[in-house]
Amino acid sequence: MIKSMTGFGKSNIQENLREYQVEIKSVNHKYCDVNIRMPRNISYLENEVRKAIVTKVSRGKIDVFITFDNYSEEGKSIKINKEIAKVYIDNLKELANEENIGDNIEVTDIMKLPDVLIIKNNEEEEIIKSELIKAVEDALNKLISMREIEGKKMAQDISARIDIIENKVKEISKLSTGLIEEYVVKLEERIKELLKTEEIDKSRLAQEVVIYADKCSVQEEITRLNSHISQFRELLNRDTAIGKKIDFIIQEMNRETNTIGSKANNLEITNRVIDIKTELEDIREQIQNIE
Repeated sequence: MIKSMTGFGKSNIQENLREYQVEIKSVNHKYCDVNIRMPRNISYLENEVRKAIVTKVSRGKIDVFITFDNYSEEGKSIKINKEIAKVYIDNLKELANEENIGDNIEVTDIMKLPDVLIIKNNEEEEIIKSELIKAVEDALNKLISMREIEGKKMAQDISARIDIIENKVKEISKLSTGLIEEYVVKLEERIKELLKTEEIDKSRLAQEVVIYADKCSVQEEITRLNSHISQFRELLNRDTAIGKKIDFIIQEMNRETNTIGSKANNLEITNRVIDIKTELEDIREQIQNIE
């Protein structure tokens, strides 16, 4: 089953008075680009979160937003970063002297400054890791589910367009079989008109027909198109990431279709070539969002 690269998943899990909220959203991208925003006190788990995502997602721009609230008193300790506090005090006193203002600095004022007061969590890192990854995987599963639902709709539409293309190729194949006979009749009539005679050099005529047949034959292109259609359908049923492969096949199908259009000097074939190119363009736009 193909997957879209667009999706969203959200998870909110509470474990042992700790609350984890994870939001994951994704849009289309050539590669797998994962951006994670999470609190500093659990930032050491960023690589673990990234691993959990890339094992299940192959392509897309993935934005991850994590919040973490710890209401548990167990395992917590408060630490004062004295080195930073002293730097603050020295700089504040220096500023007070330069500006000739009072330097009555209170301890409570220093405690409010960034990175002076540290609430340290001494609980086992593995416990928090396990709880966080559980929340990440829950949000990730919801994201993947949304991507699968949209992918299924895309597959149905693309499959219908491939059916149309296949029918047009069959019609072109039938029309191309009569091109040689039609050319022979027109050529004979043209020669008779120009030479004002009913006598025609059959050997010369045969040579011209062979040359024309070689130039206008589209059977090789039709064979390759049918092969590409078969490969395309086989890819649609795979569970792996197929976006890049499908994009390549569409390029090849477009190339073969252009060759048919340039070779076949026939209005009905040209019209069908235009129909095929229209469907290919619609498919090409859709597969830009396939994983």
